[in-house]
This record gives sequence, structure tokens and C-alpha cells, in this order.
Amino acid sequence: MLERAWSSTVRGDGIGRAERDTLLGDMNVAAFDYELPAGLIAQEPAEERDASRLLVLDRETGAWEDRGFRELPELLRAGDCLVANRSRVMPARLLGTAVEGGGAVELLLLRPLADGRWEAMVRPGRRCRVGARVELAGGLAHARITGEGAEGTRLVAFEAPWPVRELMERHGLPPLPPYIARHDAPKPEDRERYQTVYAREEGSVAAPTAGLHFTPDLLGRLEDRGVEVCYLTLHVGPGTFRTLRAGSVEGHRLEAEPVEIPAATADAIERARRDRRRVVAVGTTTTRALEWATREDGRVDARAGDADLFIRPGHPFRVVDALVTNFHLPRSSLLVLVSAFAGRERVLAAYRHAVAAGYRFYSYGDAMLIA
Repeated sequence: MLERAWSSTVRGDGIGRAERDTLLGDMNVAAFDYELPAGLIAQEPAEERDASRLLVLDRETGAWEDRGFRELPELLRAGDCLVANRSRVMPARLLGTAVEGGGAVELLLLRPLADGRWEAMVRPGRRCRVGARVELAGGLAHARITGEGAEGTRLVAFEAPWPVRELMERHGLPPLPPYIARHDAPKPEDRERYQTVYAREEGSVAAPTAGLHFTPDLLGRLEDRGVEVCYLTLHVGPGTFRTLRAGSVEGHRLEAEPVEIPAATADAIERARRDRRRVVAVGTTTTRALEWATREDGRVDARAGDADLFIRPGHPFRVVDALVTNFHLPRSSLLVLVSAFAGRERVLAAYRHAVAAGYRFYSYGDAMLIA
């Protein structure tokens, strides 16, 4: 249940807009680190989706306020245009056994290729060299490693009595992040809870987690408030699992992710901009998609393609005015994006407050509204 006592407002010790905008991308990745007690990493979702806490951060002043996610309709404005990512998470983890030598093998299917094969992350790699075969579904299906992909991935061909997507539905597991202790043995309810209520287009290997807090009732209350709700699709790829490995932010390369922005969503955003109404992005995935599809004049195109934009400090935000987001891993591209939007010092100060106040972090954790 929400604790209505979450009402204290504190002035953050952030930096000014001009200073923030001068922080170009050649920063050391250590600048995006912070201390997090392991006990604050959420292992379970809130009992009810919208019962999570919400830290509201003013990106102009650095002030923050402790609220609850159910209060979001009162925190947004009539006329706001809320944009969410309706990508659906695939049950992409397939557990099997190496045919030669035995031993457990895990495949995380990432994306289909034009020739019918799939690109996959595998572990352990020594059992999944090119030519290896993996027994799946109790021997009813097999996977054959046919080549190597980028970033250590493998190319996989399947022999199964069903199409690959049906194989996943029958025998796959939801790809919970590795910081959730039951990652290797998800609960049956994770199939539904690690999915937004508005998910439609299947293709992600990680949930757009800011959307996990929304319920049909909350969406209805937003619309009653006069908030316009619309959707796009960005299929979340494996880059979301990876921390920044280069010494500097500028040296990191972020994988492209497939995006589709419908004409109705592009039109809604253009009307909002014309009427000087705010565009509120639900999640870093939505932010990346919108900023990728935005022209220099601020118009968002209806388009489909691979979003290769890496948003880092110094990025000129052209369309997103406010952001609903979860708390992100240290040294991650997602934390860099949020820092670009609100200022690194302000974000890290808000994170320090969240740690001290016992907020729950990461995918099944609490949320922020940055406006």
C-alpha cells in the first residue's frame, strides 16, 4: 500500500542547465558510478503494479519530492502527451543440454535473421562453438551453432516440430535480469509481471521497465485527466544488459535497436508541440526512439528503422520534455541517458537520496518522474 507520508521535499545539489549542456561525451565512465546496497535491488515486483514509489525530480532546480506512482495523474498536466513503448518481451531463454559431452547450455534468442536462423547469446561459450548441437525441449528440438555474431553472440539454426516463436512460447523462459536471484528459475507469474499491460509487438529481450508500473485503471485516470496516451515500438536488445566498458563515455558504442513510430503517434506529438504541450516519455527506450526520429526542427517522423542514437551529456533534447523512468545500473548507458536529460550531479544526488530513503532499484523496483 502507498504510504501517504511520502511528502517531504528536499532541494537537490545539482548543476545548472548551462553547465550540464557543456558536459560533452568524453567523460570517464567512473563519473556514472554510485554505491548501492545489495538489499535495495528489487527481487520481486510490488504487490500491485502502481503501488511502487515515485521520486519526482525537477530537472531545472534539482528539487526532489517523495510520492507514489498512483499519484502520476495528479503530477502530470492536462494536455500532456504521454508516449510509451508497447514492445512485448519474448520468452527468449531456452535451456538445453550439449549433445556432445553433455552439460547445461542456455540460449538467449535476440533476433531472427533473414535466412531463418537466430542470433543468440550463449553460455557457457565453450559448449557452444561453431558446429555444436544443443538438445532442447526434452529432445523434441535441437539447436545447431552455425556461426559467430557480433559481441560474442552465435548464429543458431533450429530443428523443431514448431516455428521458433512457438518453441519459445512452449519451452522458453522470461529473460529476467541476472541481478534478480531467481534469474535461472523464474516464477510462472514472471511471464505476466515482466511485461507491460499494454505490450503488443513481440521482440524485446528485456522489459521497458518504466512501463511496468502502469495499470489499465491508471491509464484510464490519465486519460480522464486530459493526458493523451500514445505508443511506439522499440525492441529492447542485449545492450541493456551491458555496462560501459570503454574508459570514456565517448568510446562506448551502443547497439542499434529496431523502432517503429506509427503515424498516429507522430501526429499526436506534432499537435502537442504546436500547442506547446509537454511530451512525456515513458522510459529510456521511448526517449531513444523519439530523439532518434526527431528532425533538427523538432518534428517527429513516422518511421521504422534501427535507432543507433547514443544519448549522452550534451545531447540537445528536441522533443522529450519529461521522463518517467526506473533507477538504473551504475556505469550503464541508461544512467548516462538520464544524466543527459537532467544533469549528472542532480541525478546522482537524487539517487543518493533514493538509497537513503530505501527506494527499490532496477527492473522490479520503484520509479522516477523527471520534469
